[in-house]
Amino acid sequence: MIRLSLIFCFLFSATQLIAQDRRPSHCIAIANSTPGLSYLHKASFRDPLPDYTVRLSYIAHASFLIQTQGGLNAVTDFTGFVGTTDLIPDVVTMNHAHDTHWTANPDPAIPHVLKGWGPFGEGVDHNLDLDEMLVRNVSTDIRSQFGGEEMRGNSIFIFEVAGLCIGHLGHLHHEPNDAQYAAIGRLDVVMAPVDGGYTLPVSTMTRVLKRLRSSVVIPMHWFTDFGLQNFVSGMIDEFDVKRVGGSSIEVSLATLPKRPTIFLLRPSWLRDRDQ
Repeated sequence: MIRLSLIFCFLFSATQLIAQDRRPSHCIAIANSTPGLSYLHKASFRDPLPDYTVRLSYIAHASFLIQTQGGLNAVTDFTGFVGTTDLIPDVVTMNHAHDTHWTANPDPAIPHVLKGWGPFGEGVDHNLDLDEMLVRNVSTDIRSQFGGEEMRGNSIFIFEVAGLCIGHLGHLHHEPNDAQYAAIGRLDVVMAPVDGGYTLPVSTMTRVLKRLRSSVVIPMHWFTDFGLQNFVSGMIDEFDVKRVGGSSIEVSLATLPKRPTIFLLRPSWLRDRDQ
């Protein structure tokens, strides 16, 4: 009996140590608008970043480059091609609803390749701590072939960096339930598919984004300017709109807009300066 008690105490202590080693999310909290200045600005993806600042570059479709001041590079919904550059990301995330969101052959030089799905119906759980950046996911369901459904087949990836919570909704096929909203937590910046058909109807996506109420919303996964404007029309009652005129912005806690704002970026492949 004493031996069993000692074993139980050891296992309990080990579990506590493992839990302590797992860095907690600072985004899983009640969302509050962060007061700040008013402006985000464009930059080349090769330019150095100020302290406490993150650069977001819209590459194509649902792929974004997320860069930190310390030099980390993450690419969302990675397809294997980001442009005519020799950049090797530190981490890539992928979803597999369509082949425009993943690749079966990522460059083996990429240190961290995070698939947004696991064995069919089981999903996957990521909590990648890169010191300057924490990458985690919240699983959602997707429609599978022939009208079926794959439980936990998509991932909303969340990047916690420079005090910001940056979310990429992936190929979202349904409104998150209360537990999923709670797991997502506060998102200061959200990249949202607004095509209106392949993912969510525009009315449903509008409802999701108004509930998240992120300071910065970046539409993605749109196919025409008409479709993009249709999405914007349903949001302008609660969100400002800014046409950036380029493919990237820089954001920090100090520069989050006071009123939630949609930033319209134009996708552009990455190019090195000498090309």
